[in-house]
Amino acid sequence: MTVTRVYLVDDNDGFRDSTAWLLETAGFEVESFASGAAFLEAYAGHRHGDASECLVSDIRMPEMSGLQLQDELGRRGIQLPLVFVTAHGDVPLAVEAMRKGASNFLEKPFSEQALVDALRTALAHARNRGSGGGMANELLAKLSPRERQVLDLVVASKPNKIIADILGISIKTVELHRANMMGKLGVRSLPELMKVALGHG
Repeated sequence: MTVTRVYLVDDNDGFRDSTAWLLETAGFEVESFASGAAFLEAYAGHRHGDASECLVSDIRMPEMSGLQLQDELGRRGIQLPLVFVTAHGDVPLAVEAMRKGASNFLEKPFSEQALVDALRTALAHARNRGSGGGMANELLAKLSPRERQVLDLVVASKPNKIIADILGISIKTVELHRANMMGKLGVRSLPELMKVALGHG
């Protein structure tokens, strides 16, 4: 049976403990780390077998920030779905993280459901990209590179304003891409769009 393992990196002991408990209650296997360096050291020695894996990391930490951790994973060729958690003032950093390929970011405080949904979406997206999702992939192949970027951010539950900031385009242009994308995919609602994007179309 496939285990879903979440690596949780945050220097705040209380937040780390409460979030680990929350995730374990939701059925995830959790390994917690107080720093990016501690996570990298432990991860390098792991056997990665039948586990779906995802990383949840704070963005602002001493010594190694979440962005530096993201960069280091990239240098090592480690492709983990990555969800950042961030304080309100760090949203511009989170936008930069998504430009670099993070799956999502959540502002603290967030609900249990928001975190669980973000993880499941990130994992499903990673699986779909790795396995090729049949008919859904045929539909997605119709999208332009920019429409695909917009789709990824819509799936990450980002509003048009944040999508515009991440991609460096206007909100009107985002709306136009969304309309074109939904037309090409033959969907009329966000739930239908999510099904196609995550390989269930």
